[in-house]
Amino acid sequence: MLNACVLLKVVPTKADAILTEVQKIKGVRKAYFTYGRFDIAVFLEVEDYKQLRDITGKINEIAGVRSTETLAEA
Repeated sequence: MLNACVLLKVVPTKADAILTEVQKIKGVRKAYFTYGRFDIAVFLEVEDYKQLRDITGKINEIAGVRSTETLAEA
């Protein structure tokens, strides 16, 4: 198993909808709003880096997501 954190910058008016959509993705353990440089933190538990890539791709496709930063467990 691989753990990762994905930090999202989002369009403020779409933040609630984005959080709801992210929480539906398989592999997401928890996701919540943050304050500061990033708007949402998403914690993942995945099988491998391929699944991590797939999930981050899905997150980036959500309307209103401006950018992401993925921190994978070494």
